[in-house]
Amino acid sequence: MNNKSILITGSTSGIGRGIAHYFAKRNYHIMINGLADKKDIDILMDDLKKCGAASILYDNADMCDNAAIARMVRRAEDEFSGLYILVNNAGIQHVAPVEEFPEEKWQQILQINLSAAFYATRAIVPFMKGRKTGRIINIASAHGLVASPYKSAYVAAKHGVIGLTKTVALELATHGITCNAICPGFVHTPLVDNQIAAQQSAHGLSADKVVEDIILASQPTKKFVGIDEVAAMAHYLASDAAKSVTGASLQIDGGWVAR
Repeated sequence: MNNKSILITGSTSGIGRGIAHYFAKRNYHIMINGLADKKDIDILMDDLKKCGAASILYDNADMCDNAAIARMVRRAEDEFSGLYILVNNAGIQHVAPVEEFPEEKWQQILQINLSAAFYATRAIVPFMKGRKTGRIINIASAHGLVASPYKSAYVAAKHGVIGLTKTVALELATHGITCNAICPGFVHTPLVDNQIAAQQSAHGLSADKVVEDIILASQPTKKFVGIDEVAAMAHYLASDAAKSVTGASLQIDGGWVAR
């Protein structure tokens, strides 16, 4: 069994990209996934090879296409002669009052943030069961544990990810497979940059004031969570040291949920 193989959805930017780099430096076989120009994908793959990845694959599966998600998982399983780690990371965000929330955005956020994780998990579980080993890591959010205004779809989806994590963990507990969720607070990613820009437009504030007064208002440390911190947690959950950790929702949120 190749226990150094990993598939990370939504890994062409942000947290997923950081996880890919972290595991590349530790000589894993890595499949990345996400939307980007071919030139950018080639640059990323070359960079991951230089970081030390044992091998690199890219799959452009659309997280709104459930059949494509399943094909991507099966491809990773075949190419790596066994996929040991699945990281369900792909996600999008939209902010609006519930009565104004666009229906198409609601559906898209639930599909990409929640349903895609279900379909990827569904595809890999039979293989992991056959080997009696595997790690499923879901990138949830502090918003999977608490709510904020104007994020009805995102909060609903991330709460759903936590529920999915617990259920899968219970089902697989006797099969040597763990399933856990990482719940970051605000991490400085392109997703957050978009939120900062939206809040600037809505409130007429500077970017610094948006970060201080709105974005990080809930994080007692008043600091963004580092992508490397999330990646390190994923690496721990993939290790033998975490073989008894399953069904957990692990917070990396600067004290947000402790309030």
